[in-house]
Amino acid sequence: MAESEEPRKSPIEVVGDEDWKEKVKAEDAKLDAERSPAPEAAEKPPEDFDPRSIPPASFATMVQMFSTQALVSMGLIPLPDGQVQQQLPLAKHFIDLLAVLEEKTKRNLTGHEANLLESTLHELRMAYVEVKKMGTAPASHGENPTEPS
Repeated sequence: MAESEEPRKSPIEVVGDEDWKEKVKAEDAKLDAERSPAPEAAEKPPEDFDPRSIPPASFATMVQMFSTQALVSMGLIPLPDGQVQQQLPLAKHFIDLLAVLEEKTKRNLTGHEANLLESTLHELRMAYVEVKKMGTAPASHGENPTEPS
């Protein structure tokens, strides 16, 4: 068929209903309001949290933070709920992070900071070897530790 022989198609008329957009927006807003908590509840900080209890940001605080996480992961410090949970791969990760910190900060630390990091790493490594050798962490506060994940 040649071009001139093709039947002519009538143009398609598109009719838009703009009102649907407003309905969808209203439904979305209603769903969002149902899902989100009341504004005053979302903004209210936990009652047991005292911002003054946050330690100062320092090298020692960072070392202590990683050290504490390693000890918790070894099952040597109970969780806030009193349970003892042992996750040796996670403990090793925190010890390795401190080792990276030691390597990357060589010759940039004060004597006190270098001693803190070195002694903390030594103690954590010794504790890790002991815990791994025993298979489980010693029970603390009368709790039985969980098996490694």
